Amino acid sequence: MYFFLSNLALLDICFTSAIVPKVICNLISGSKTITFHGCLAQSYIYFLFGTTEFLLLAIMSFDRYVAICHPLRYGTIMKPKLCLKLILCSWIGGFLDTIAQTILTFRLPFCGSNIIDHYFCDVAPLLKLACGDTYLIGMLDLILASSLVLGSLLFSMVSYSCIIFAITKISSVAGQKKTFSTCASHLTVVFIVYGSCIFMCINPSKNSKIDSTKIVALLNSILTPLLNPFIYSFRNKNFKDALKRTIKKKTFIQ
Repeated sequence: MYFFLSNLALLDICFTSAIVPKVICNLISGSKTITFHGCLAQSYIYFLFGTTEFLLLAIMSFDRYVAICHPLRYGTIMKPKLCLKLILCSWIGGFLDTIAQTILTFRLPFCGSNIIDHYFCDVAPLLKLACGDTYLIGMLDLILASSLVLGSLLFSMVSYSCIIFAITKISSVAGQKKTFSTCASHLTVVFIVYGSCIFMCINPSKNSKIDSTKIVALLNSILTPLLNPFIYSFRNKNFKDALKRTIKKKTFIQ
């Protein structure tokens, strides 16, 4: 579990680093410009890490399924070599899912306005600036994004259905709560990430309201990675004990 969490933390750092430094630089300098190749790099890196994170969340749900439904076999199934292979598969899957649509998008002719109606180089506002026909690329982007999001979500739902069924077979209420607490943090992150992205996926790029997707993109690219350390930390008993001691100490000093 902690091996996958460390990879999730790395992904969150890289994911936010694709956008936040440039946004802060623009706010400080007052210059809201980005080069064409910089925009290409930002768009590709953003979707690469975002896609990889979806696959990683699905892998983490499988890890929780094995831990709860097959606890005695967990050590023999989730060996370090298998965990490494799963991580590599998530990165390769993210690369293959992102590279084609990025190349096709930036091969379009951009001969009109160069003002992007967004705070980073997202695909939807970029397609609006293209002079050529963007219907096929828009549909390809929608199909790939929907397949990835809904496919990984379905995998996670099946895993958690098996987990819930296994929890209901536990006789004691205390045992049920303890077992469910091992996957509550991951389930919370799944709801936040998939909820925000499904909202964007059901709005095709040609008809989407960019103003609404800006808010969702902000939640998905900045707030969710910011909340992830807190969501996973609050299920850790040592962290909660340390937090209680800190609060009591501050209250005593005041």
